Amino acid sequence: MAIGEDHERKVNRKPADTPFKQQHLQAWQPLFTAGNVYIFFFVISIVAIPLGISILHVSNQVNELVIDYTRCNRTITDSNKTSVDTGIACYEHLSHNNSKCSCTISFKIEQDMMGPVFMYYGLSNYYQNHRRYVKSADEYQILGILSNDVSSECEPFGKAFDIKANKELPIAPCGAIANSLFNDTLTLYKFSNFSERILVPLIRTDIAWAFDKNVNFQNPGFINGSLENAFDGFTKPRNWQKYVWELDIEDPTNNGFQNEDLMVWMRTAGLPSFKKLYRKINHTEPGFENGLLRGDYELIVDYGMLIKYKSI
Repeated sequence: MAIGEDHERKVNRKPADTPFKQQHLQAWQPLFTAGNVYIFFFVISIVAIPLGISILHVSNQVNELVIDYTRCNRTITDSNKTSVDTGIACYEHLSHNNSKCSCTISFKIEQDMMGPVFMYYGLSNYYQNHRRYVKSADEYQILGILSNDVSSECEPFGKAFDIKANKELPIAPCGAIANSLFNDTLTLYKFSNFSERILVPLIRTDIAWAFDKNVNFQNPGFINGSLENAFDGFTKPRNWQKYVWELDIEDPTNNGFQNEDLMVWMRTAGLPSFKKLYRKINHTEPGFENGLLRGDYELIVDYGMLIKYKSI
């Protein structure tokens, strides 16, 4: 009886005897001849050439200025409030000292950069696409779901000693990606016709993907109206100078896991040389409605990252 049932079950599994299920449908495939290929490429070229010319024209309209501050020398302010070049590159200074380092770069914009104007930072020979690096984060944690047992993918950046608590605590946000957050501070000034230094207004929000802001990165619920209380029992990444709830204390919507600088950095790059959006010029401020006009400018870099090859 069992043998008969097995035989019947095997018969029932056989697909129906139709052309579709038996894979006997008629098929067609193109016959590649020299004439057919010529016609195909000719039709494609009719579409591709005008499209390529249009893209090239638009690309040529982009005005880009790259400032390499890899070997930017440390500057200090003397008694006359004048920046003095020390002759020592900041990356060399930081490799031997724990003190902060600032450098000043003066440059000239030769032609008007009509708005909108964006500021990027760039890194070279930095492999954010390394397998272990890409996985080194806790996806549940950055969704606002905090746990003392952080993901094993974060190791060895899962826990660290906290000076305030005087004990080891889980890190928020944990992992190698967050630990290596780009934290140089870039400040831009423009000189007026009367040599007056004017701060260029920069916008630090609306630089991350909307999906990251609305879905991928969420803060835990506030406790007693405080984000700091929500992160009680957690410490900062080892390479950070601030706790996660101090990333932007002036703007609660841009603080904690929802800090857009953090979001931009956490979206890892696919190539070892890359650039990421840092700021946007605020074109609502007087003097900057049309973009960055030609003239003399000054960039002040407050170093945070100990990396040798950087530019904006």
